[in-house]
Amino acid sequence: MLEFCVLLILRRGDAYASEMIARLKEAHLIVMEGTLYPLLTRLKNDGLLSYRWEESQQGPPRKYYSITPVGHQFLEQLQVSWNEIASAVKILEEDYHTKFTPQE
Repeated sequence: MLEFCVLLILRRGDAYASEMIARLKEAHLIVMEGTLYPLLTRLKNDGLLSYRWEESQQGPPRKYYSITPVGHQFLEQLQVSWNEIASAVKILEEDYHTKFTPQE
């Protein structure tokens, strides 16, 4: 799930780790650096991400991550899977409400 969220963030444009953590937090997903950095390394090693160093006026250089063409393909697959799961959950949820919601 977290890799799906990271790829969704990077689909909008390049970002560095602190930026990703902030975006995840805005979405009410609390992720620590100790969780994010190993994931970013794995995604990079799998060819789904690339990165570049960029100088920062507010401290040391920043590592900006971007999604690769392979990463875009993988994201499309994840999106299909997510849609299937969301659809199945919705059916189950509607089924529950139909059976267990008091009728007027």
